[in-house]
Amino acid sequence: MTKFVVAQEVFDLFPTVCFGVVVAEGVDNQGESQEITGLLQVQAKALNAELAGTDARQHPHVLVWREAFQKLGLNPNKFPSSIEALAKRTAKKPELPVINKVVDLVNALSLKYILPMGAHDLDILPGDIEVRPAKRDDVFIPFGATDPEAVDEGELVYATGNQVRTRKWVWRQGEKAKVLPTSTHLFFPIDAFYGVTDQAARAARSELATLLERFCGARTQEFWVDKDNPVAEF
Repeated sequence: MTKFVVAQEVFDLFPTVCFGVVVAEGVDNQGESQEITGLLQVQAKALNAELAGTDARQHPHVLVWREAFQKLGLNPNKFPSSIEALAKRTAKKPELPVINKVVDLVNALSLKYILPMGAHDLDILPGDIEVRPAKRDDVFIPFGATDPEAVDEGELVYATGNQVRTRKWVWRQGEKAKVLPTSTHLFFPIDAFYGVTDQAARAARSELATLLERFCGARTQEFWVDKDNPVAEF
């Protein structure tokens, strides 16, 4: 049994934070899917049109993360949340590269609902997944690197043991979470806040599970984590 655990310190800082979760087994991430590629293209064009002539940073689904990062003492201009980076990129150019079925699907739904959505290979780094303040001995290996980089003690991270999967909450994932075409057992967190993005997160969670089953032959489970239910077991 594996657990997803959100530390009490996170809820002390952000009482309204909540997490939609999908866990998928038996995922077929090989080859290409014209349907998923098409969905990614449609959602990129739709968000580009929605954001045209506006400041993406002021969209409510992006602004809530800028405010959260500021509360954590982070400069959101230097460390933009993953959804801010994705939204600004799409606002400039309505297309994203095709990577693999799972990553493309997550990107498409992240654009559709304007939410940070992660995808983690559970077999690369087995064990419980925590959202918690970073510890002194935590290590993080960026995408494409072999050497670890320093992690600021106290920053919020996704971690398994002392291995950091995502730095600064929803800023940047690393090698220990990377989804490959060979990945078959996956964990998908959707980070949200009640009153702003919780309904979008519930919709994204359900749609993700449905599309993983339809296009990747996966078996899925859905969970919801918040201050009253801080642990999900799967």
